[in-house]
Amino acid sequence: MSDSLELVDLLAQIRACDHCAPHLPLGPNPVVRASTSARLLIVGQAPGTRVHETGIPWNDPSGERLRDWLAIDHATFYDESLIAIVPMGFCYPGRGKSGDLPPRPECAELWHEKVLTHMPDVELILVIGRYAQDRYLGKSRATLTERVRNWRDVDPRYLPLPHPSPRNTLWLRRNPWFEDEVVPALRARVQAIFPD
Repeated sequence: MSDSLELVDLLAQIRACDHCAPHLPLGPNPVVRASTSARLLIVGQAPGTRVHETGIPWNDPSGERLRDWLAIDHATFYDESLIAIVPMGFCYPGRGKSGDLPPRPECAELWHEKVLTHMPDVELILVIGRYAQDRYLGKSRATLTERVRNWRDVDPRYLPLPHPSPRNTLWLRRNPWFEDEVVPALRARVQAIFPD
């Protein structure tokens, strides 16, 4: 079986996964995109309710802001042959006191390494939010702000980002260096991967 067919089979297994069903208030609906030719990998947190309903990752205001940060259009963003989207939790985890609950930990343990082994051409991994950063960059006492501010010190294959949620608008206002320094660097790296 070719690597591409193995990945198709693996994605089918993931999309049929109900491992966490008892913990998911809206039931399982794993949202993941990957291909053997993907060159950019986006590792976010977990789908929100809108993404859960549509099955389309980043199909919300957070996705609009993320696409703006990347300076790529809708068609490129959703081209699975170019961009893989593998969140920490594949299903909507439910609502907590101050927003959505953390991603279920089982997804990353069960599936991430299996998916990543089928994507040898990935040049850049965006690790969005604390959970993704802890898994891919190692647990740290550094705050998310410190990790993002020190992005130049991270393995160049990775780029730590805050979540692009509208809830983080205040963070963006308080940290103007992010849009002044990190976003242009992110756009340059994406442009180098996907030149016109």
